Amino acid sequence: MNRPLIITDCDEVLLHMVVPFREWLDEHHDVHFDMRERGFAEALRHKDSGIPLERELVWQLLVGFFDTEMHRQMPIAGAVEAMGRLSRMADIVVLTNIGERHHQKRVEQLAAHGLDFPVHWNHGPKGAPLAAIVAERRPSAALFIDDLAEHHESVTEHAPGVWRLHMVGEPEISADVDAAPYAHARIDDWATAERWIADRLADGPAPLNMDNPDGVPNER
Repeated sequence: MNRPLIITDCDEVLLHMVVPFREWLDEHHDVHFDMRERGFAEALRHKDSGIPLERELVWQLLVGFFDTEMHRQMPIAGAVEAMGRLSRMADIVVLTNIGERHHQKRVEQLAAHGLDFPVHWNHGPKGAPLAAIVAERRPSAALFIDDLAEHHESVTEHAPGVWRLHMVGEPEISADVDAAPYAHARIDDWATAERWIADRLADGPAPLNMDNPDGVPNER
């Protein structure tokens, strides 16, 4: 039987993203990033006028950050150590919506922090690419970690037998992010998450049934 498999996001799960992005915007672009806002359309504003940035400019700044500033991203507390221990019992891959342009940089970035795992780039919902990874590897059990609720819903649709952990590892925003209804649990610290992950992988595949039509109730 193949080993269990962990499929994890990168930003706000393994590495900080919004805080270094905010600092760079403030230092070099005179842009204020209010991280309490859920959408970039309202969160990024010109500091002199308070007017939201044009959508195209928001995209350009995101690309610019990943072009030149990925060195600012440091590991989430406990992530490197937890992943090192979990790698003894499970294979680990990273599924990240960073795009092909920055794929190799992400591979090198993670490896520099001791996270030397296969990295799959993606655009859009993660359910279908995750299902393809699981089908190829045929693990004894699989578990998905991501900070965005929409990806947990997508994985529920395409790979319902995969355990789903909602993690927002950035303390400055975690309290303002609601628990993802399609995740099996919401845990924001790696000490607690590591134990939960190990236990779920030992349980085998996630149950296919849901307790209510809106999703799986969260453990908090």
